[in-house]
Amino acid sequence: MKELPKAYEPKQYEDDIYKRWEESGFFNPDTCIEKGVCEKDAETFSIVLPPPNVTGTLHIGHAVMLAIEDVMVRYHRMKGDRTLWIPGTDHAAIATQEKVERILWDEEKKTRHDLGREEFLDKVNTFASDSHDRIVNQAKKMGTSMDWSREYYSLDEDRNLAVRKAFKKMYDEGLIYRGDRIVNWDPKMQSNVSDIEVVRKEEKASFYYFQYGPFVIGTSRPETKFGDKYVVMHPDDKRYKDYKHGDTFECEWINGKIVATIIKDEAVDPEFGTGVMTITPWHDATDFFMAERHNLDKEQVIDLDGNLMSIAGEFSGMHILDARPKIVEKLKEKGLLVRVDEDYLHAKATNSRGGGLIEPQIMKQWWVDVKKKFTVEDSKIEGIDSGKDYSLKEILQHVVRSKQIDILPERFEKNYFNWVDNLLDWCLSRQLWFGHQVPAWYRGDEVYVGVDAPEGEGWTQDPDTLDTWFSAGMFSFTPLGGIDEETDDLRDYHPTSVLETGYDILTFWVVRMILMTTYLRNEIPFKTVYLHGLVRDEIGRKMSKSLDNIIDPLDVSEKFGTDAVRLSLIIGASPGNDSKLSVEKIGGFRNFANKLWNISRFMLINIDDPKVDAPHPQPNTVADSNILVKLTSIIHEVTKDVEEYRFSMAGEKLRDFTWNELADWYLEIAKIEENKSDILNFILNTILKLWHPFMPFVTEAIWQEMYGEDELLMVEKWPELKSHTSTGYVLNWSKEEITVTEQFLILKNIVTKTRSLRGDYKIDPVKKLNIVISAGDKKDMLLENTEVIKRLARLEDLQIEEKIEKPEQSVGFVEAGLDVYVNLEGVVDFEKEKTRLTKEIKQLEGYIGGLDKKLSNEKFVSSAPEDVVEKEKEKLKEGNEKLEKLKTQLESLQ
Repeated sequence: MKELPKAYEPKQYEDDIYKRWEESGFFNPDTCIEKGVCEKDAETFSIVLPPPNVTGTLHIGHAVMLAIEDVMVRYHRMKGDRTLWIPGTDHAAIATQEKVERILWDEEKKTRHDLGREEFLDKVNTFASDSHDRIVNQAKKMGTSMDWSREYYSLDEDRNLAVRKAFKKMYDEGLIYRGDRIVNWDPKMQSNVSDIEVVRKEEKASFYYFQYGPFVIGTSRPETKFGDKYVVMHPDDKRYKDYKHGDTFECEWINGKIVATIIKDEAVDPEFGTGVMTITPWHDATDFFMAERHNLDKEQVIDLDGNLMSIAGEFSGMHILDARPKIVEKLKEKGLLVRVDEDYLHAKATNSRGGGLIEPQIMKQWWVDVKKKFTVEDSKIEGIDSGKDYSLKEILQHVVRSKQIDILPERFEKNYFNWVDNLLDWCLSRQLWFGHQVPAWYRGDEVYVGVDAPEGEGWTQDPDTLDTWFSAGMFSFTPLGGIDEETDDLRDYHPTSVLETGYDILTFWVVRMILMTTYLRNEIPFKTVYLHGLVRDEIGRKMSKSLDNIIDPLDVSEKFGTDAVRLSLIIGASPGNDSKLSVEKIGGFRNFANKLWNISRFMLINIDDPKVDAPHPQPNTVADSNILVKLTSIIHEVTKDVEEYRFSMAGEKLRDFTWNELADWYLEIAKIEENKSDILNFILNTILKLWHPFMPFVTEAIWQEMYGEDELLMVEKWPELKSHTSTGYVLNWSKEEITVTEQFLILKNIVTKTRSLRGDYKIDPVKKLNIVISAGDKKDMLLENTEVIKRLARLEDLQIEEKIEKPEQSVGFVEAGLDVYVNLEGVVDFEKEKTRLTKEIKQLEGYIGGLDKKLSNEKFVSSAPEDVVEKEKEKLKEGNEKLEKLKTQLESLQ
């Protein structure tokens, strides 16, 4: 007989357990094969960790990702699959550079230009290395079972080589080109940024209406209007039907008279402003594409520092924000200001990395052409034929539409196609120093793109770096091998099984991974995309420093234990939906971890000789048979839910079984029936295995206390399924199994309803009751379980007969055809109880009458908020149900 310590203290176990897991080598599937944990030809399960940015530490969003992925990985490893989870970190070019630049300025009042490229990059790499070490340590603290021997870094030499090869291949095939197009330019950072880095902040701004020839135009940015010489309207706008496309007119404008041209375009919103607008193609994306469609001139008004250029005349050299009121004043003096709306809600575009104001600019950059056709060779994608021509966009559409890649939840497919169907060319270059440098060199008018620098004198490499998403787009396969090599890992583990990530980067990262992998490897990158939601605080707000509501996963792990944090992030969180988290929720799951410990402690005390390979036991009683049937059921349900990515549902069902079926019922009965060593051993082993993917530390701690440190629960076999079909896991219950669950439910309901009667009639808990049961053909079964009923229902006497009349001074209930009578003589004062019930009924009828009156008032129902009305209706429903119950109780005492 072994005994667990009285309390589970996570700090005493977690670090030692993780060290044993690491030293075992079982995070590596090769070791699992060598030591017989899985077969060499077993099915594979592979996943690449979406690499955290080396910008600091892990946050709660990372913790969700780690918890969900570890559940999948531990389950598949225990199932016997060759399971590989590859860890990595991302250099996160713009995010990391901005952070180091901020630190450099705060501490030394220097910019990167003061240091120079080489010295600055040394500082960034040191910062990234320190951050990497913290992240790895934190990931281990979260219990992640990643194969650290295969760890990658997005800027290491292998990934750098892959990036250069990919760039050259796409350039040679004409998919990468250098051209002038509009970008999100940040004058503060002096770089263009991707759409994902742009944050639109709503603010109130002035909206100006100006006379522009015969039209009134509206704008919130008068400083861009110096180069405006096109006025645009919708072709179907009847207000302007007399104006023809291409008509010109002369009008007075900011710096004198100009000739303007009328353009008709369906992109104009007739409902916005006056339905007429002038366009600034150089400084607005919508205007740029409109100018492209109509082959219009484009003229730069604002320079790369955010100052007005010579076209602005007297305002030349002024910063746009300083110039704006002066420009408005000049137009007012010229009689061209019609009116100003002061409460215009404007979405200001800012750079999330540093807060700089985005100023669109047309610039010469490197781009990926998503519409250009190329010839596919050696296709491994169903429906994409080798030797035929496709565009990147067409393949992106095909692999999801044909269900070769499943997106979960399925509703996010709409988001995917909304993005892909309207996909524009992808800007690759950034004016940053940190990142993969563009593998292009210039000498005069010559351009050379290659994996290595060209030979000869006078070549200068492009100073720009590549968008982080270019290297990230290859993360399904570059951690497993290169562009033009076929490694064992690529053959065995690619395409990966799942990409698990947040729904917020579906269109930015997931799309680019599919694009890059289908092009470079002619196969899909993964089979399933699982999208988790954002974690919000307990009232649904986004976590932020300004709200002081951030929960640090490592802080709460230290306080409550890692298992509690993991469970709080999994249970109650469904794919694609945001979830709420609070310290109280985490504390509740710490209590559950302690409950599991105490359950295990009791069971272990009652196990004579704990066995790792506990055989399926033979039941001796109805309770034994019932718990074994329910255990089989929970194995099936949890397995099916995990296989189908319903992790929260799996955890909820398992928690209900553990707390309710096992702890509250079977273990209480085990105290009565005793001699259940084999059954307890089998049940304990099984629930520890089922809980292990969700709560790895406490389950491993219990396992090792039972069997010693040489036995690792992490690589124990997942509980066996009774049967399954190709359409999912199913249970084929025998008649005997169905009968035994029905019998146990009868026992359970007799006890539960008797306990309920105690509360209904305010019976002192100390007093024991007497029960008579008219049992019919269930007499023998009830007699066999007499002691269980008596102990659990706190009975002094239990009389079971085939048929019996209702005794005097008793109340009864019917359960599955049985008549159960509880003798109230001596435990309830009938007259006093009738008086109490009569009074309570009268009060409740008055309360219900008040609710009826309120809900019959049409003014209240129509004017009160919907949720308030619903609450009142719910109160009425509950009141009527309680009234019915009280009347039944009173009637039973008559």
